[in-house]
Amino acid sequence: MYDVSDPRSSLASAAKTTGPAASTFAGADYAKFYESKPQDAGPQGRTWYARGQNFIVAYSEAQPGATFERQNQPDEYVVLVPNAGTSVAIRAEQSVESVPGESLAIVPPGRSTVSVPSGGRIVRFFTTRSHDLATKCSNAQSYATPHPNIPPFEPWPAPSAGYRIRVYSLNVPPKPGRFGRIFRCTTFMINYLDPFIGPRDPTKMSPHHHDEFEQCSLCLEGAFTHHLRWPWTTDMTAWRADDHEHCGSPSLAVIPPPSIHTSQATDQSVGRYLLSAAHRFL
Repeated sequence: MYDVSDPRSSLASAAKTTGPAASTFAGADYAKFYESKPQDAGPQGRTWYARGQNFIVAYSEAQPGATFERQNQPDEYVVLVPNAGTSVAIRAEQSVESVPGESLAIVPPGRSTVSVPSGGRIVRFFTTRSHDLATKCSNAQSYATPHPNIPPFEPWPAPSAGYRIRVYSLNVPPKPGRFGRIFRCTTFMINYLDPFIGPRDPTKMSPHHHDEFEQCSLCLEGAFTHHLRWPWTTDMTAWRADDHEHCGSPSLAVIPPPSIHTSQATDQSVGRYLLSAAHRFL
């Protein structure tokens, strides 16, 4: 399903799912932050929330001096600082870490704060165990009934050195044969893709599907069209029409299993795009 220029074409095929084929399907969810009101707005800045079945994305345009606090956080969460001119300070328990721009940080469970001294853009990723944030999501009603084909969330094993703030630079040079820059903690696997320069070649798309997890596709710059197609079953009433959703930035697409999907950069400018999943990835 991948063009030979796509690094994923050389990966071993994933193991086939041994359970029965999916027979019911959910649609995709889209949150276009650029054309909607934030769920939180005030002295701290503006924050938009959207979710999948197992994850929450909090996209914030923080005011100088803004502080985002978590009390009794049940599990690890991720803080993305995508812009070079933005920095944050993260405090968790007795430790404090200064996080420069173009970094990704993993924050341990418990009490923590994320401060943005000069203001700027940050993105936080939580699991839906953070119930207070799940209720804020613009698409919360979509998950009033759990979506099919997605197993219950289970964390990966705890870090061998114990829970602590961990900080990683996003400035990892591209490498032939590598698909993006992948970071993992107990709750998320995040792939910060190399930037797209100009529109994607329509003869080199990468349609594929996932059997049992939603893909979180976060567009940070540029514009993309998400193309989705669902399987046909013997029950024609379960069929879904193809989906071709154009999303500017910032925006979030939640792509459900087992839809065949691929995303197409459509802007002449640089496009920045992030993939993540809570549960499994790739």
